Amino acid sequence: MAQTKSASKLRQMLADPEKTVICPGVHDGLTARVALNVGFDALYMTGAGTAASRLGQPDLGLTTVDDMATNAGMIAGLDRSVPVIADADTGFGGPLMVARTTEKYILQGVAAFHIEDQVTTKRCGHLGGKELVDTPTFVARIRAAASARSRMESDIVIIARTDALQSRGYEEAVSRLKAAVEAGADVAFLEGIQTKEQMAQVVKDMAPTPCLLNMVGGGVTPLVNAREAKELGYKIVLWPIAGMTSVYIAMREFCEELKNTGEIKNRYKEDGKIDGGVRDVFELCGLSACVEFDKEMGGASFANGA
Repeated sequence: MAQTKSASKLRQMLADPEKTVICPGVHDGLTARVALNVGFDALYMTGAGTAASRLGQPDLGLTTVDDMATNAGMIAGLDRSVPVIADADTGFGGPLMVARTTEKYILQGVAAFHIEDQVTTKRCGHLGGKELVDTPTFVARIRAAASARSRMESDIVIIARTDALQSRGYEEAVSRLKAAVEAGADVAFLEGIQTKEQMAQVVKDMAPTPCLLNMVGGGVTPLVNAREAKELGYKIVLWPIAGMTSVYIAMREFCEELKNTGEIKNRYKEDGKIDGGVRDVFELCGLSACVEFDKEMGGASFANGA
């Protein structure tokens, strides 16, 4: 099964002592296509980006399981050889709902997902005022996900995320992560790390469980590069809002140009060709491959070109 292969490939990456998985955050088909074209070997579907792109809303727990799972599945389906790690928020309810969420993510071909310990009306991990469930409730979420994974005979990687650092302190956060690992989580994710010393300490305290590092521009966590993250011992590094903020900046610039000048001037590559023309985007999204497939199957839809 494609979904099993994707998860197994991610597990192989995590088992490789020389490998740190670097994931750009993508939120739709176009940003995912760009990341794939550049050559990343894993992607991250951001929940914040999904809320912004699908709903035009902030990351305040407004997305449903269907919003998230459908988006994750679309991204995972673009290239089944590239594992997709996806945000699953709180699992969207109690143990029954978490199990259903896990099943949906598995069927969508997602390689890994993370579940957190915030209340259902959650918020971005780099905002203030986060409210948490108690440790038994968090552990029940992870246990339900692990049970559903076993029932589905899946290899999907379960990532336990805690947001306890902000309000409960480091020791409580690590205690929650250890309890989650005992319940079936494969990777530990301490959100909202505030110092490089904490980055290093949690890897040591959670060993041998692999740890995930979240690099949020404008957030509370100091930014480190891939080399530094690897030296600290991290196995997965997310840059979750890379796609979202890039689109925001570029779209703002284009809209301001159109509003102020009445036109958008072409951008040019070094070879003098237009950069980002409509055909460039279509080719990125598989235009030639689609035309060729139609031809190979005996179709004539594009016999006169495209």
